[in-house]
Amino acid sequence: MARLMVGIDVSQRTLDVSVGTPEAGVRFLGTFANESEHFGELAAAVQQEAKDGDLGIHLVMEPTGGYEIPLARFALRQGWQISLPNPRQVRDWAKGQGRRAKTDRQDSAMLTGYGMSTNPPTWQPLPEAVAQLDALLERRADLKSMLRQELNRRHALKAQQAYQGAVAHSIDQTVGWLEGALAEIEEAIREHIDRHTDLKAEAKRLRTVPGIGERNVLDILVFLHRYSALTNNQGTGKGVTACAGLDPVHHQSGTSLHKRSLISKQGDTRARSVLFMGAFGGVRGNNPLRAFYQNLVQRGKRKRVALVAAARKLLVWAWAVFRSQQAFDPQRAQARRPAAA
Repeated sequence: MARLMVGIDVSQRTLDVSVGTPEAGVRFLGTFANESEHFGELAAAVQQEAKDGDLGIHLVMEPTGGYEIPLARFALRQGWQISLPNPRQVRDWAKGQGRRAKTDRQDSAMLTGYGMSTNPPTWQPLPEAVAQLDALLERRADLKSMLRQELNRRHALKAQQAYQGAVAHSIDQTVGWLEGALAEIEEAIREHIDRHTDLKAEAKRLRTVPGIGERNVLDILVFLHRYSALTNNQGTGKGVTACAGLDPVHHQSGTSLHKRSLISKQGDTRARSVLFMGAFGGVRGNNPLRAFYQNLVQRGKRKRVALVAAARKLLVWAWAVFRSQQAFDPQRAQARRPAAA
């Protein structure tokens, strides 16, 4: 069925909307309030456009800190398709089209054009239990970041012999509150996992993968659920590494190698961070991940490159465990020769 592509630039208060088809091109539809009680006005306008051509409806929005989620859920209830592409991929596509100007209206038109040109994968919301876990983990990460800042501030002031008076009292109070809040969130996470035995079982299986332990398993579990929803659980090893931004990017023209190969960094930042830390710890153990890492180093790879490859391998193994619902098999992993980084 032919589709009406609907590009929406989302802000906290407004939705700038453009529509388009390959035959008619792209045009601006209007600005609507980003409030649940006004979504019906947007739906009526979009449905009228689709009705004129007997078209399905496909929304394309960039993730904007959660402001897009209420509309995305509303659109799903209408039976529409929704895509939430990586903003960097959209910008790279726009640059390739020679687009440089940036306004809300132009962004909505750009998203419409991007949707028509690339047919981005459709989005599905996370299962409720996973979404709640994701929110808890994000709050934990925020509290850890704030606590680290206050502890660094206290350390710096003590080094300057300036840790005294009202400033010291304020920092001590803040550190105490943050430590208490962090303990509460940790307990809420434990209770959440205990209540949802399916998540507990998935986490237990993932911990059989070298490099995955208590500190990073839940972040990796949520990431894998998100990728599963994005691909209808049919994603590949290459796809999951790209989703985390761990896919290699080569710079070569003819016989000239202009730069060292890098990773795209276009995916989930939090997942990429915990995967790196997991790989860093995993290659120190006596396991297939260490063997993979050492093989690359012995073949002349720089240690940093080998560590990135180990993080990528860790994620591919984790995805296989997640999909198969079977624990990691070390013998099977060691039987395969490690691929080049």
